[in-house]
Amino acid sequence: MVYLMGLDRAASIDDLRLRAKKRIPRFAFDLVDGGAENERNLRRNCEAFEEVELTPRYMVDVSEIDTQTTLLGQTFATPFGMAPIGMLNAFWPDADLTLARLCKAQNIPYVASSAASTTLEDLAEAAEDNGWFQLYVSSDPDVTEGLIARAEAAGYTTLMVTADVPAAGKRDRDIRNQLSVPFRFTPEVVLQCMLSPRWALMSLRHGTPNVANYADLLQTATSYANLQKTLITPGFTWADLKRLRARWKGKLLVKGILHPRDAKACADIGCDGIVVSNHGGRQVAFGPPTIKALPAITDAVAGRIAVIVDSGIRRGADALRAKALGADFSFAGRAFAFGVGAGGQAGAARAFEILQLELVRALGQLGAPSVDNVGSSHLSSVQ
Repeated sequence: MVYLMGLDRAASIDDLRLRAKKRIPRFAFDLVDGGAENERNLRRNCEAFEEVELTPRYMVDVSEIDTQTTLLGQTFATPFGMAPIGMLNAFWPDADLTLARLCKAQNIPYVASSAASTTLEDLAEAAEDNGWFQLYVSSDPDVTEGLIARAEAAGYTTLMVTADVPAAGKRDRDIRNQLSVPFRFTPEVVLQCMLSPRWALMSLRHGTPNVANYADLLQTATSYANLQKTLITPGFTWADLKRLRARWKGKLLVKGILHPRDAKACADIGCDGIVVSNHGGRQVAFGPPTIKALPAITDAVAGRIAVIVDSGIRRGADALRAKALGADFSFAGRAFAFGVGAGGQAGAARAFEILQLELVRALGQLGAPSVDNVGSSHLSSVQ
């Protein structure tokens, strides 16, 4: 079995997931691996990517492959980056900084979550110019303004506003695991930790993970759901987004767009881009897979703003599927998380290596020496 072998024997992101599952207590693994309710969207995101057929093209010189792409005026090594994930240090100790440093070293964007286990300042230092900040708009305006001001002071130039959490997602796995903030070490949790000794020892060394950017709020929070009521607001409207656009002087992206009219509205407001996302299937169990929603959205914005897609990226070719359907860029979240869970820094590097290798080989099969050569002409006529 792959999870008993060295990381070099892991051939896919799925292999890394299996290895991570064996190394991490169930309650912590489920925090990242799980989705909303019956996890229909989580499954469909990946399945829908696989359903997009690309047609190989041959007799093209692909002896040199260029995977670089430019997004928002910055050139990155690949057409994919690291999506924001909250509380990731609970999944694997020090995962936040490990992945931020990986993204800087490999020259891909790293998006620091508002709900990260590490402060936005420390993540900005680790990711340097490759760091973006993801913002949850709070029900308390002072909390939102405080995060924006801190992000500015830390040097972030790109803000990613998450719009798809007007209500907290119902995650059945977390309910069954009795996930709470701060963590409660129930007898069952203690037993799971004992069965994952490496994770437990590293967690003791690094300390109990919490939502670092909201340290003061943890004093009164009694559960993860209770904390989320402060992290998010059901009252976030287009008028609020307009005010955010005026407030933030750097690049502004809106994450969680699934409807063409919403995408067009973001462009009309003056946003620099959108992320076609259903939160990795973590917020709702209904609705379209992101790759299915993408074509109508790219048609609606007609190149006026950058279009990024996440939720379901598990293969390097997935970034090319998205590109062929009109996306400018892709983000993977769980793929990188499974890597760090499978083997810390080395595992994170292996996740990137797998995705990059698959990307290069897919470009060769498509007869595309560069990512920029990939377009709708590579889509199979049978869709």
